[in-house]
Amino acid sequence: MTTPTPDAIHEAIATLRSAVGPSARGGLPEEIFLFASSLMPMINVDLLIRDDTDRTLLTWRHDAFYGPGWHVPGGIIRFKESAANRIAAVAQGELGTKVNFDSTPLGIFEITNPKRDVRGHFISLLYHCTLAAPPDDARRFDPSNPRVGDWAWHSGAPNDLIVQQHIYRPYFD
Repeated sequence: MTTPTPDAIHEAIATLRSAVGPSARGGLPEEIFLFASSLMPMINVDLLIRDDTDRTLLTWRHDAFYGPGWHVPGGIIRFKESAANRIAAVAQGELGTKVNFDSTPLGIFEITNPKRDVRGHFISLLYHCTLAAPPDDARRFDPSNPRVGDWAWHSGAPNDLIVQQHIYRPYFD
């Protein structure tokens, strides 16, 4: 493999910038995001939502990166986006509601997948949240028809919690 020249690198960067547009604040095109995730850790917020009976609100996931399983609602912070704004976006996007949250994370966790470079390294900020209103009932999990993004309350950590989120088990039990 030959080493690209500085001019070739500048040209490649210009091509990527034109694909992103004037600002990355709204997110990145999927291919560029996946490429960026192979170069550096992504920083994300995870929302630990508990009810008054100590159940935890989780959402169903099934994708090429993690397979099927439950996970704490969460999302990657966009360029120049505050953690507070990403928490609000996650609550609305995944649960159809608003949350209140403590401004200081419960914990900061490094999550890696040693077998994968793309989406393989995260710095996760876990926030304690409470629901400001009930989650969207249309997104309630139905075990006979599992849909990506549906939510359910759990007493304890479910057996099919995605592996990368086992670090959160102590918060569920």
